[in-house]
Amino acid sequence: METSFNINQTSRTVLRNFLENHSLEQLNAIPEGFSNNLIWNIGHCIVVQQMLVYKLSDLQMMISDEMVDKYKRGTKPEHSVGQTEVNEMKVLLFSTLEKTKKDFSEKLFQNYNEFTSMSGFTMKSITDAIEFNNYHEALHLGIMMQIRKFI
Repeated sequence: METSFNINQTSRTVLRNFLENHSLEQLNAIPEGFSNNLIWNIGHCIVVQQMLVYKLSDLQMMISDEMVDKYKRGTKPEHSVGQTEVNEMKVLLFSTLEKTKKDFSEKLFQNYNEFTSMSGFTMKSITDAIEFNNYHEALHLGIMMQIRKFI
Protein backbone atom coordinates (compact mmCIF):
# COMPACT_ATOMS: atom_id res chain seq x y z
CA MET A 1 0.00 0.00 0.00
CA GLU A 2 2.98 2.29 0.39
CA THR A 3 3.09 2.80 -3.37
CA SER A 4 -0.62 3.65 -3.49
CA PHE A 5 -0.19 6.23 -0.77
CA ASN A 6 2.87 7.68 -2.52
CA ILE A 7 0.89 7.99 -5.75
CA ASN A 8 -1.88 9.79 -3.87
CA GLN A 9 0.67 12.11 -2.24
CA THR A 10 1.98 13.01 -5.71
CA SER A 11 -1.54 13.60 -7.00
CA ARG A 12 -2.36 15.84 -4.05
CA THR A 13 0.83 17.84 -4.58
CA VAL A 14 -0.21 18.51 -8.18
CA LEU A 15 -3.68 19.56 -6.98
CA ARG A 16 -2.11 21.92 -4.44
CA ASN A 17 0.02 23.44 -7.20
CA PHE A 18 -3.17 24.34 -9.08
CA LEU A 19 -4.41 26.14 -5.95
CA GLU A 20 -1.14 27.99 -5.48
CA ASN A 21 -0.49 28.93 -9.10
CA HIS A 22 -3.92 30.15 -10.22
CA SER A 23 -5.93 33.18 -9.16
CA LEU A 24 -9.40 32.89 -7.64
CA GLU A 25 -10.77 34.06 -10.97
CA GLN A 26 -8.92 31.29 -12.82
CA LEU A 27 -9.90 28.64 -10.24
CA ASN A 28 -13.58 29.61 -10.60
CA ALA A 29 -13.64 30.03 -14.41
CA ILE A 30 -15.70 27.51 -16.38
CA PRO A 31 -14.44 27.49 -19.95
CA GLU A 32 -16.87 27.05 -22.82
CA GLY A 33 -17.54 23.38 -23.39
CA PHE A 34 -16.82 22.39 -19.78
CA SER A 35 -19.33 21.80 -16.99
CA ASN A 36 -17.01 22.56 -14.10
CA ASN A 37 -13.85 24.41 -13.09
CA LEU A 38 -10.49 23.80 -11.45
CA ILE A 39 -11.67 24.35 -7.89
CA TRP A 40 -14.71 22.08 -8.30
CA ASN A 41 -12.44 19.26 -9.48
CA ILE A 42 -10.21 19.68 -6.43
CA GLY A 43 -13.17 19.73 -4.03
CA HIS A 44 -14.61 16.72 -5.83
CA CYS A 45 -11.36 14.74 -5.39
CA ILE A 46 -11.36 15.46 -1.66
CA VAL A 47 -15.03 14.50 -1.27
CA VAL A 48 -14.84 11.31 -3.31
CA GLN A 49 -11.78 10.07 -1.43
CA GLN A 50 -13.60 10.56 1.86
CA MET A 51 -16.74 8.85 0.60
CA LEU A 52 -14.90 5.89 -0.98
CA VAL A 53 -12.60 5.31 1.96
CA TYR A 54 -14.50 6.40 5.06
CA LYS A 55 -18.22 6.49 4.29
CA LEU A 56 -18.18 3.08 2.60
CA SER A 57 -16.25 1.77 5.62
CA ASP A 58 -18.97 3.13 7.94
CA LEU A 59 -16.49 5.56 9.50
CA GLN A 60 -16.72 9.31 10.16
CA MET A 61 -15.53 11.47 7.27
CA MET A 62 -13.23 14.45 7.91
CA ILE A 63 -15.32 16.78 5.76
CA SER A 64 -18.62 18.55 6.31
CA ASP A 65 -21.95 17.50 4.84
CA GLU A 66 -22.00 20.93 3.17
CA MET A 67 -18.77 20.13 1.33
CA VAL A 68 -20.15 16.75 0.26
CA ASP A 69 -23.29 18.45 -1.08
CA LYS A 70 -21.21 20.94 -3.11
CA TYR A 71 -18.71 18.53 -4.65
CA LYS A 72 -20.19 15.02 -4.80
CA ARG A 73 -20.86 13.21 -8.07
CA GLY A 74 -23.60 14.86 -10.08
CA THR A 75 -22.97 18.39 -8.80
CA LYS A 76 -21.54 21.37 -10.63
CA PRO A 77 -20.17 24.73 -9.52
CA GLU A 78 -23.01 26.92 -8.32
CA HIS A 79 -21.01 29.59 -6.50
CA SER A 80 -17.64 31.26 -6.67
CA VAL A 81 -15.19 29.87 -4.17
CA GLY A 82 -13.38 32.43 -2.02
CA GLN A 83 -9.90 32.37 -0.53
CA THR A 84 -11.11 30.91 2.78
CA GLU A 85 -12.46 27.81 1.02
CA VAL A 86 -9.30 27.53 -1.09
CA ASN A 87 -7.22 27.59 2.10
CA GLU A 88 -9.44 24.92 3.64
CA MET A 89 -8.95 22.71 0.59
CA LYS A 90 -5.16 23.14 0.78
CA VAL A 91 -5.28 21.74 4.32
CA LEU A 92 -7.75 18.97 3.50
CA LEU A 93 -5.69 17.73 0.54
CA PHE A 94 -3.02 16.48 2.90
CA SER A 95 -4.75 16.10 6.27
CA THR A 96 -7.21 13.60 4.77
CA LEU A 97 -4.40 11.63 3.18
CA GLU A 98 -2.31 11.58 6.38
CA LYS A 99 -5.29 10.41 8.43
CA THR A 100 -6.06 7.70 5.89
CA LYS A 101 -2.47 6.42 6.06
CA LYS A 102 -2.56 6.45 9.87
CA ASP A 103 -5.96 4.77 10.08
CA PHE A 104 -4.91 2.15 7.54
CA SER A 105 -1.71 1.33 9.44
CA GLU A 106 -3.73 1.08 12.67
CA LYS A 107 -6.17 -1.30 10.94
CA LEU A 108 -9.15 0.97 11.61
CA PHE A 109 -10.88 -0.16 8.40
CA GLN A 110 -12.64 -3.34 9.44
CA ASN A 111 -15.76 -3.22 7.24
CA TYR A 112 -16.31 -2.19 3.64
CA ASN A 113 -19.61 -1.84 1.81
CA GLU A 114 -19.09 -3.08 -1.74
CA PHE A 115 -19.53 -0.33 -4.33
CA THR A 116 -19.38 -0.24 -8.13
CA SER A 117 -18.13 2.98 -9.70
CA MET A 118 -19.67 4.64 -12.74
CA SER A 119 -16.79 3.19 -14.78
CA GLY A 120 -17.81 -0.31 -13.72
CA PHE A 121 -15.05 -1.08 -11.22
CA THR A 122 -16.32 -2.87 -8.10
CA MET A 123 -14.57 -2.10 -4.84
CA LYS A 124 -14.84 -4.87 -2.28
CA SER A 125 -12.24 -3.72 0.25
CA ILE A 126 -10.50 -0.67 1.63
CA THR A 127 -7.45 -1.56 -0.47
CA ASP A 128 -9.59 -1.54 -3.61
CA ALA A 129 -11.00 1.86 -2.63
CA ILE A 130 -7.61 3.45 -1.98
CA GLU A 131 -6.23 2.14 -5.26
CA PHE A 132 -9.32 3.13 -7.26
CA ASN A 133 -9.16 6.61 -5.75
CA ASN A 134 -5.79 7.13 -7.45
CA TYR A 135 -7.38 6.31 -10.81
CA HIS A 136 -10.26 8.70 -10.05
CA GLU A 137 -7.94 11.57 -9.12
CA ALA A 138 -5.85 10.98 -12.25
CA LEU A 139 -8.98 11.33 -14.40
CA HIS A 140 -9.79 14.66 -12.77
CA LEU A 141 -6.20 15.89 -13.07
CA GLY A 142 -6.47 15.22 -16.80
CA ILE A 143 -9.66 17.27 -16.98
CA MET A 144 -7.96 20.06 -15.03
CA MET A 145 -5.05 20.11 -17.44
CA GLN A 146 -7.53 20.61 -20.27
CA ILE A 147 -9.38 23.38 -18.39
CA ARG A 148 -6.08 25.14 -17.71
CA LYS A 149 -5.53 25.57 -21.44
CA PHE A 150 -8.68 27.71 -21.74
CA ILE A 151 -8.52 30.01 -18.70
